Amino acid sequence: MSTRESEAVRQGYRWCRTLARSHYENFPVASFFLPAPLRDPVVAIYAFARSADDIADEGDAAVDERLQQLDAMALALDAIDSGTTPDSPLYQALANTITQNNLPTALFHDLLSAFRQDVRKNRYADFGEVMDYCRRSANPVGHLLLHLTGQASERNLAMSDALCSALQLVNFLQDIEQDYRENGRIYIPLDEMQHFAISEQDIAQQHNSFQLRLLVQHQIQRTAKLLRAGSPLGKVLKGRFGLELRAIILGAARLLEKLNQQENMFSRPRLDFADRWRIMLGAIKQGFI
Repeated sequence: MSTRESEAVRQGYRWCRTLARSHYENFPVASFFLPAPLRDPVVAIYAFARSADDIADEGDAAVDERLQQLDAMALALDAIDSGTTPDSPLYQALANTITQNNLPTALFHDLLSAFRQDVRKNRYADFGEVMDYCRRSANPVGHLLLHLTGQASERNLAMSDALCSALQLVNFLQDIEQDYRENGRIYIPLDEMQHFAISEQDIAQQHNSFQLRLLVQHQIQRTAKLLRAGSPLGKVLKGRFGLELRAIILGAARLLEKLNQQENMFSRPRLDFADRWRIMLGAIKQGFI
């Protein structure tokens, strides 16, 4: 790699880090827990996913324009596959991450497929449809991280899928009001809303009823089971990557606790300083058990 190319890659990673810092996330992104060699690749993967997510969710662009922008990201991936790196900070960093770590670009295409679905689809008939979305919107990230660390065994990938799907469901539960208000989306399965006698109007009017609490608690319980199914991965993976993962798992569990305890089902719980301190200590302690 020439000096000019090296500088472009460094600038690309700096751009990705700036993007990561500009977005609030309940779950840490490339924190100090991670080994230093993993931080740049992780932040490049995050920046790609965040950029696509912002296309699907932010601004006033029409549906066709959003889809065209996501298609352009797919073409950029194809260019990287062919050895031609697009001249933008994001793709300079991403191309370096993909080539240096031999990452399958099909996983990035899966992410784009989910974001295209966000543009086109805003209701889910049943939990199977929700999980199919999670398979493409969340699970590829776990696969990429396991490939990065050379630990993409069949067992690890299965635990990662449970964990990543659970994290996606946590996001849905804490963003019920925001998803509906900003993008007109409802990720709670429609058949389960009908079972608990909850209408779309209840969500539109933020009607906190006993039935809504039962519906949300049902979602919480199922999500907690998925989280427990994937949580052994935090102990299987050693070192600082395992520590980071345990912190994410404990953070998700704490958010589910807060969701279960709060009176307003439309309020977005956040992790405060005390939560984060306990999570960090718990993640360290679990590494010795």
